[in-house]
Amino acid sequence: MLHSSLLKAVLGTIVFAAWFMNSAHAQTPFPSKPVHVVVPFAAGGINDLVARMVAPKMGDALGQPVIVDNRPGAGGVLATETVGKSPADGYTLLVAFDSFAANPYLYKSAHYDPVRDFVPVSWIVRSRLLLAVPPTLGVHTLQEFVTLAKKRGKLMNYATAGGGTSSHLVAELFKLTAGIDPTPIHYKGGAPAVNDLLGGHVDMMMPTMNTVLPYVQSGKLLALAVSSTARSPLLPAVPAIAETYPGFEAQSWVGFVAPAGTPGPVLARLHGDVTKASAAREVREKMEGLGLELVETSSEAFGEWIKTESNRWSHVIREQHISLE
Repeated sequence: MLHSSLLKAVLGTIVFAAWFMNSAHAQTPFPSKPVHVVVPFAAGGINDLVARMVAPKMGDALGQPVIVDNRPGAGGVLATETVGKSPADGYTLLVAFDSFAANPYLYKSAHYDPVRDFVPVSWIVRSRLLLAVPPTLGVHTLQEFVTLAKKRGKLMNYATAGGGTSSHLVAELFKLTAGIDPTPIHYKGGAPAVNDLLGGHVDMMMPTMNTVLPYVQSGKLLALAVSSTARSPLLPAVPAIAETYPGFEAQSWVGFVAPAGTPGPVLARLHGDVTKASAAREVREKMEGLGLELVETSSEAFGEWIKTESNRWSHVIREQHISLE
């Protein structure tokens, strides 16, 4: 009898200790350790640069280090899936880029849903794309370009920074919209693609504005239109594609997302501190120097944008029969 009472007392102590430890852990305020921001690409890209500009100021606001972790490979799919399966505690975030919403439709091996498996933290920057051509093409307006493209069909071509990049998918969206069919030529990165565009070796490209703005301003390239719904303050004379094709919109963008199930208060804290870090004068100036536009909006609005992107690119990829596998 005594042995039974002692055993019950010991078990009761163990249960109480476990409850106390779990309760204490649950009440640990966020953040109590470093936050990791995973970039699913190699260092040096625009998503990496944005993360590294924001991280120090974000760390100051959080009171904990923010570590930028590059994990390139498989078009960003592997790192994205890894973050999606990470604990939903706010300590592991993903730098979401244009391909975040498109990859599940481009890669059969991609097993994540950008809406179901993640929650938005903060939309940080966006960049318009330009429909740019070399002066030697002999067109000066969007309408002239479309007329020429319809005449030449597949004999016209366009450069991309690689299959599945924004310069590829946005051009395919424009092809669908305008009823033209130039042939894509995929390069290993934006630099060689732009070099061939400058040399007149390709007919057209739709790069981000920050990539080619100096060449447009110097007259080495002609910008026929911008991909946003309104004109850019940097190139006010260049019309928006939507002025000719109402409703057309496509932009390159970067933001932070977290695994689904991350607690609301944690998301609110992260959103506030990312917003504060992005709005810091020196960070804003660096972003603007790269031709990026700071987006100041709610996490809910960012979530709606991701849904729109997912719907947009699933349609384009299906209609144009695009696959990277």
